[in-house]
Amino acid sequence: MTKLTHLDEKGRARMVDVGDKKSTHRTATARAEVLISPETLSLVLEGGAPKGDVFAVARIAGIAGGKKTSDLIPLTHPIGIDSLSVEITPDRDLPGIHIQATATTTGRTGVEMEAMTAVSVAALTVYDMLKSLEKGIRVTDIRLVHKAGGKSGEYHGE
Repeated sequence: MTKLTHLDEKGRARMVDVGDKKSTHRTATARAEVLISPETLSLVLEGGAPKGDVFAVARIAGIAGGKKTSDLIPLTHPIGIDSLSVEITPDRDLPGIHIQATATTTGRTGVEMEAMTAVSVAALTVYDMLKSLEKGIRVTDIRLVHKAGGKSGEYHGE
């Protein structure tokens, strides 16, 4: 069984010491979906959402959220983010919205949590901007789909 790295010898939560780790280029991509009705999606695509441009606001919120990850998730390290992008794609077949965030850094710890936080905040922003139109909105399938760099190597998910 793998030793739990975020616990000290007395079982108390702690931030992992990454001081001796090698600095490498690291990247992570996360995805999420927001499920909405076809009618709400059409209204968003036509620019008729009551709070304004849903995609633009969610994209900026996702970037801002990713940058604040260490303030929100207690045991994450504050890191310098080299880049953070949030892509939002409508899908009438879903129906809903696909959100993808990719973060990069050159450092001693990865950016998985920054990418995951970015898609989460973007998805919650979509919910907030559309909740007056539809109460049954669902944020689903928040997941890491790729990571590279660091000692643990590369990961590919769905």
